[in-house]
Amino acid sequence: MKVITPSPDRTVTTPNAAMESLATPSQGSTALSTWRVRMEAGRSGPVHAIDREQVWLVVAGSLTVTSDGRTETAAAGQAVLLPPGVPRRLAAAEGAGAVEALVAMEAGGVAVTEDGQRHPLPWAE
Repeated sequence: MKVITPSPDRTVTTPNAAMESLATPSQGSTALSTWRVRMEAGRSGPVHAIDREQVWLVVAGSLTVTSDGRTETAAAGQAVLLPPGVPRRLAAAEGAGAVEALVAMEAGGVAVTEDGQRHPLPWAE
């Protein structure tokens, strides 16, 4: 057993959100990667796909997800299941305050942008 305490040196901040590593391979997890995302209201990430299934559990605010031609909003206490390889865009709903979510996926995932470039997810490593 290992208790993992979040720390600033394992937090990646972009113009759109902050991703805080929790249980990841670099912390001893052999199968899963988990992290916390914080995104201010009105912010959104880029359109991209992830090559692993992800589960997003919204713990505060509202998360708007556009994927596969549909847009859904999940509120605190709801979970969003995102299949692998499907382009998506995640946003903190305007006027709903910041969104905070816990994310889980199989370890080793990468993001794939619209132009086909593959990008590691440092907060999930």
